[in-house]
Amino acid sequence: MIRYDSQTALVIVDVQNDFADPAGGLYVGDGGAVVPVINEQIAAARAAGAQVVYTADWHPESTPHFAKDGGIWPVHCVADTWGSEFHPDLVVDGPVVRKGSNGEDGYSGFSMRDPQTEETTPTELASMLRDWGVSRLVVTGLATDHCVKATALDGLSGGFSVHLLRDAVRSVDLEDGDGQRALAEVESAGGTLG
Repeated sequence: MIRYDSQTALVIVDVQNDFADPAGGLYVGDGGAVVPVINEQIAAARAAGAQVVYTADWHPESTPHFAKDGGIWPVHCVADTWGSEFHPDLVVDGPVVRKGSNGEDGYSGFSMRDPQTEETTPTELASMLRDWGVSRLVVTGLATDHCVKATALDGLSGGFSVHLLRDAVRSVDLEDGDGQRALAEVESAGGTLG
């Protein structure tokens, strides 16, 4: 059982239709299965006085992030479309940090990277967490090998302790084992897995 308190934040990464629904533009296999697990964590976090925050990919129709525009990903999470909406069964009870809205790569909840200039800009997540007095993160969501991993690693490098909840993540696995390698990378960087 995860321990929550007022210095802990549950970070729910990109549980959006394009990732969590089989009809989505970048479906993560078994992605919808994380929703009931995350909902249980939201209830536990709220009961203990912890913060809950969500991240969301929020892309324009054209961006160098997409394969059609020179990137590597199929079109996904275009702002204000069904694909960008949170999974309908997910309890949404907290602020949402949107990433990639100006065409950036938005892997981490903490930062965005311009795919052409490589310039990185922060999101509001770190300052929000510090304003709340948070020192510990419980990270969940989609996908383990990309946005979840990037968020966890950035959290660790930003001075937060990070616990990644294995039952509440799923991987794209472009190559076999990507998800397991991502978990190992988070653990070797100082995160804990549970």
